[in-house]
Amino acid sequence: MKKSWISLLFLIFIYNCADPYFANLHSESNEGNADYKFVMEYENTGISKDNNDYFHLAIDRNNWQTLYRVRGTVYKNNEPAENIKFYWESNLYWVSGIDGIEVPTSNTTSVSGSDGEVSNMIAPVQIMAGDTLILNYVYFDWIYESDTYSGEMRFVLE
Repeated sequence: MKKSWISLLFLIFIYNCADPYFANLHSESNEGNADYKFVMEYENTGISKDNNDYFHLAIDRNNWQTLYRVRGTVYKNNEPAENIKFYWESNLYWVSGIDGIEVPTSNTTSVSGSDGEVSNMIAPVQIMAGDTLILNYVYFDWIYESDTYSGEMRFVLE
């Protein structure tokens, strides 16, 4: 009887592996020829861009932190792409005077929405005026396991 159950389970497993639904999922997950790109949207967002591709962000002199939402659209084969995972990292941080903890100037992760839009908050502080914040990013399609793509943005803090 035990041998019959094992044989039956084996046959069910073999049948399920041959199911065309699962075969299609597997073939979609290996989209090695997909083309991904990220386009930052900065016009009418409170910053400017110079001829050297540096963005210029005015530091708020009335508040400790200046909040700015970096945003853009990620595309897959020239169509807005949903569920693209982004990792962000800034070169700047500040140290809390209360407990000495390093505070980053950027959030660390985000995921694109159904319209391909992705965003990240940066928050440089007053003492960083005159510095250049370098925001590095890495992204990949975590649903279809694409290659990893990366880039950087430079913000002159004025």
